[in-house]
Amino acid sequence: MTIGLTVLGATGSIGTSTLDVVARHPERFRVVALTGHSRLDVLAGQCRRFQPAYAVVATAADAERLGRMLADDCRQTRILHGAAALEEVASLPETDAVMAAIVGAAGLPGSLAAARAGKRILLANKESLVMAGPVFMAEVARSGAALLPIDSEHNAIFQSLPIGFSGNFEKCGIRRLILTASGGPFRNTPREDLARVTPEAACAHPNWVMGRKISVDSATMMNKGLEVIEAHWLFGAAAERISVVIHPQSIVHSMVEYEDGSVLAQLGNPDMRTPIAHALGFPDRIDAGVGSLDLFAAGPLAFEPPDLQRFPCLALAFQALEKGGNAPAVLNAANEVAVAAFLDGHLPFLSISEVIADALDVVEAAPLRDMDDVLEADRRGRAAARSRIGPTH
Repeated sequence: MTIGLTVLGATGSIGTSTLDVVARHPERFRVVALTGHSRLDVLAGQCRRFQPAYAVVATAADAERLGRMLADDCRQTRILHGAAALEEVASLPETDAVMAAIVGAAGLPGSLAAARAGKRILLANKESLVMAGPVFMAEVARSGAALLPIDSEHNAIFQSLPIGFSGNFEKCGIRRLILTASGGPFRNTPREDLARVTPEAACAHPNWVMGRKISVDSATMMNKGLEVIEAHWLFGAAAERISVVIHPQSIVHSMVEYEDGSVLAQLGNPDMRTPIAHALGFPDRIDAGVGSLDLFAAGPLAFEPPDLQRFPCLALAFQALEKGGNAPAVLNAANEVAVAAFLDGHLPFLSISEVIADALDVVEAAPLRDMDDVLEADRRGRAAARSRIGPTH
């Protein structure tokens, strides 16, 4: 029996890596739907190769253009557009598993639709849990959806936890979760030099190939901060049970420390196809197309504490997690606005954290009871960030 797969964000780095793994196992997977935003040429090529039943794009104009591109190759592919279509393909009866790989807040509706429909969710969109942790996890519990982490760090922790772990640290003798971070391109850059950082430099990650937004998040270490919040919801870990360590080689992807002093770690080459294949095949192990880890070539492995003076975004994420309620959603919203302004040349690199800190200060604390609360927190966080940044044109 093949697994029906919908890929939300098929044209991004996670989406393309997912399809690379899927192509290696045609007997195991059937692509039901692919979605893309702006890279229509890439989406068209994917549709020709995998012949999905559905393709989803952003606008009616994009749908018309994609239809022309596929007129002679994918006559059975139904082309949809808009946000509602993302939710539709995430909850189709013929969809068994959903790769949730749309970046940022835009990925939440599709991920949440998959949760409500009780799907197997391969979660690469960490913002779903950062923005709407209590709401999202309540839907997972209600529907019986299966949630498998795709971020290399959380996937490593998942692999290092006891089988059947249900969030009880004391029962399983777990002391803490240790998230590793490469430190990004500015790990050793003096803080005074960060004032002159360009978008090109911030996007030049030393180990991983990622999109521009997540590359900037890695450079500020906000990406690791968002992963701390994600780990809280995925594994039921209080903030004091989550540690971050800088590991420049990106070979040890994360660790779990136990009360007896044991530390279990997952190691591998820095290639996202490994966690993707793990989640796609779970509980089986399937070929990811990733070469063997050469420990001799990897050389010495180093570990060091993060410098919160150089990376204040990480400290802000811990503060938001401890504050709870709408604070993580505000943090995420302000970060998205600030990063976009930086990439557009309207905000200095060091001001990203200042914009986020200001938003956390000015947006009134509130609980998250439902999606209306989540969307209001997101709106207020974005408004506060835009007010701090000022006119950009």
